[in-house]
Amino acid sequence: MNNIGSFFNSKKCNKNEIKMVKNIMNYNSEEINLLEYNLALKYDKRTFCQYYNALLKLKHDLIFSFFNNEDYNPKIIKIDLFFIKFTIDLVVNALFFDDNTMHKIYVNKGKYDLEYQIPIAIYSSLISIVLSTPLTLLGLSSEKIIQFKQNHIIEGIEKRKDDLIFCLKMRFALFFITSFIFLLFFWYYITMFCIIYKNTQYHLLKDTLISFGLSLLFPFGIFLLPGLFRILSLSNPNNKQECLYKFSKILEL
Repeated sequence: MNNIGSFFNSKKCNKNEIKMVKNIMNYNSEEINLLEYNLALKYDKRTFCQYYNALLKLKHDLIFSFFNNEDYNPKIIKIDLFFIKFTIDLVVNALFFDDNTMHKIYVNKGKYDLEYQIPIAIYSSLISIVLSTPLTLLGLSSEKIIQFKQNHIIEGIEKRKDDLIFCLKMRFALFFITSFIFLLFFWYYITMFCIIYKNTQYHLLKDTLISFGLSLLFPFGIFLLPGLFRILSLSNPNNKQECLYKFSKILEL
């Protein structure tokens, strides 16, 4: 935000504007990404690389879980989610081992057929992302805290704070209970699978590592798109392109 210093020296600014700018200066990357177009046009001066890096910290599972300390989500839940997603990927890959897959392994005499397994790994990766989304939404608290921060009405703030704390406690409790139940089921299913199909354990592990690896590689390409549209929409204040900005925010999701 290179222009904030000059903003404070401007004679045209009033107290409300100064307060708003100070608030924006304290925003993290997620809050800046959520700025309305007119505010982003004035205050979001990040380069494409800076925005792309911020998006990876917010959206890439590995980076978000272990290397992002600037958000409002509990670290333990982020790490827990990372391993739950891996477990879901493992179970989904196991579900793809039907009679055709077993026959293919038999025909190939146990050799790994990469050409046959890659499409399955891609499908597994996409299905795992969909299945893990409800738990992700339940466990992460950032959205609720940002909503609380952006409500600047002083009246009733204590009640809103208590409601927020109660809501987060309930969500965290429900998250841990639900994830524990899922993990028990996954553990039972994978154990039975590995006992019955002993000769497929290597193939299952390899399929899981490939599909999970693909889910970690996808974001590096996908997140180039919202950055292109966002930076383009903010590049020229005299030529407003709010539609491009809104489209970039949709792509962020």
